[in-house]
Amino acid sequence: MAALISKRILRCSSWSLHSLGRCYFDSPSAGFASIYKPRDVCSSLSGERMLPADRSLVRSMVRQFSTSILTPGADDSAFPSDLLSKKTLATSERTIGLCQDLLIPVTNFHNEDKGYMVFPGDVFDLPIRKDIIHRVVRWQLAKRQQGTHSTKTISEVSGTGRKPWNQKGTGRARHGSLRGPQFRGGATMHGPKPRSHAFKVNKKVRCLGLKIALSARAAEGKLLVFEDLEVPTHKTKNIVNYYNQMEDTKKLLLVDGTIDEKLKLSTQNLHYVNVLPSIGLNVYSILLHDTLVMSRAAVTKIVERMHTPINR
Repeated sequence: MAALISKRILRCSSWSLHSLGRCYFDSPSAGFASIYKPRDVCSSLSGERMLPADRSLVRSMVRQFSTSILTPGADDSAFPSDLLSKKTLATSERTIGLCQDLLIPVTNFHNEDKGYMVFPGDVFDLPIRKDIIHRVVRWQLAKRQQGTHSTKTISEVSGTGRKPWNQKGTGRARHGSLRGPQFRGGATMHGPKPRSHAFKVNKKVRCLGLKIALSARAAEGKLLVFEDLEVPTHKTKNIVNYYNQMEDTKKLLLVDGTIDEKLKLSTQNLHYVNVLPSIGLNVYSILLHDTLVMSRAAVTKIVERMHTPINR
């Protein structure tokens, strides 16, 4: 049966396509409905009577060769608007770490549109390197240690220097001083003394660590830019109201070129909001807060600071 159907289709396909095209071009006013008559075509393909299965197969072939694709044009009436897709086109996600300049929207505490700001890619779009972050954070935490721990040696412990008992004849162990480490209240051997825990990290590595931290916050969408960080009053409720409007934020870091006194007073009672000047921005503070809010002036100063050559 399959072989018989294929022979009939091959024998009549050239005639059917030729007749369909000639009928369409000879009478274009007839339209698509005048040429698309699968019942007539199926009956004229062969002189003998066709089975229902053969007829359905031929109809599918005619439908395949005679289907046109509708495309939206200038005339909206030719293409129904309800058939147009309302979905937005899916855009590929941005690849992080290509040193591409970023276009960041600028707002304020009232969530008003203040334009855009271009972030240089060599500062805010670097590849994320955890090893650099680890080195810089260890350097910061070690450098800020006070190092004032101290213990007393045998010469510093208060007590007599007299020999407690005779060398021989008592049956006890030999001792020459009661200030030794084996006695209660005695000295501490090899104990800590005041010192600096800081170690050296190159300036280029420290600078790179700050760039990577800023790039990580920008890649996460947790870097916001404000026109300025001025608040009308020193009331804490202003900062609290803004904090409540933010989503997925636990700790907030505000960075400005110069710290305003009103902003400082409005945030000093909030343990989850901290303020830093741009000169004090560091890697550990960025990692300690999940959201970073910077003013235009702070961004300008930080970019200038990152682009300044290192003096040797």
